[in-house]
Amino acid sequence: MGIPIPNSKLGMWLFLGTEIMFFTAFIGSYIVLRLGSNGWPTRYEDTHINVLLGGINTFVLIVSSYCVVVAHEAMAQKSFTKARMYLTVTLLLAVLFLGIKGIEYKGKIDHDILPGRIPETSSQAVVKVADQLKQLVLERFSVYTTSGVIENVVPENLTAMAPLVQALPTAARPEDLTDAEFEVYKASAGDDYALFEKWDNLQKHIVANVSLDYPALPVEYMASRAKLEDGAKPPELSLDEVKKYLGDIKKDGPHAALVSARVFDPHPIVYGNIFASSYFIMTGFHAIHVIVGMILFLAVLKQGSALNEKWTDFVENSGLYWHFVDLVWIFLFPMLYII
Repeated sequence: MGIPIPNSKLGMWLFLGTEIMFFTAFIGSYIVLRLGSNGWPTRYEDTHINVLLGGINTFVLIVSSYCVVVAHEAMAQKSFTKARMYLTVTLLLAVLFLGIKGIEYKGKIDHDILPGRIPETSSQAVVKVADQLKQLVLERFSVYTTSGVIENVVPENLTAMAPLVQALPTAARPEDLTDAEFEVYKASAGDDYALFEKWDNLQKHIVANVSLDYPALPVEYMASRAKLEDGAKPPELSLDEVKKYLGDIKKDGPHAALVSARVFDPHPIVYGNIFASSYFIMTGFHAIHVIVGMILFLAVLKQGSALNEKWTDFVENSGLYWHFVDLVWIFLFPMLYII
């Protein structure tokens, strides 16, 4: 006498119990963080949460769960061809789910909505603009070192690179380059140095924390400060100033298109990193569970025409697991996408 179910099914239910506790920890933590964080990001411009794609994925998983039920029923009726067909549909729907999720992830990555990379204050937003501009300068300067136009200097050493790039139009041609090739580098050097100057000017004002209308070089800064009344201090660098400064770079200049595509407008998002961490940890672990379910279905489909009644319990247990994956998403969708 014992529990009137197969050991494998009992084992699956026990395993799903641990899985419920696993996701309950995530969901409970998210609820506490969400309710305890006044100003949690909810606008699409901040989160790039696509409700339509999330809704489509919800429908996809519900349909896939229906297909698993039909496949198990077909196994019980020994209609193995029908079971394989519905499991194949389930597998394809799982691929579709991950594909849509990949599109959503790409949207987050393209807009740098990633844990630890979201500025939550004005000062962090300003620093991020400077960091992204610096990265573009490094990439442009690396063109001259990798091609051999400038030797013995690493592009990361901007202090050493900048004067060499500035002097490139009057420099001698390296032996490894033709006149035509060298002319291309000479023509781009001025534009790249101008981009460096834009970054360098912003960086110095960030370090000094003074308005862009105020000199930031030490000698000029001290001279201007000496003219102030006792107790007065120079105006601090503001977020609006940096927005206008970056907007002017994007509007005009040889690198306007590159800067527009690679440097985000300064946009602080309060609690943005906690939001991104919660989103990726919950949807990421759910996606891993979807992949595990796909592996289970592939194990059945791999049998091909040799599929028989011995796999009935396996299909049923795989279906239980898949229903759990579907149920978790039913909780995640409203919490992350709708509420």
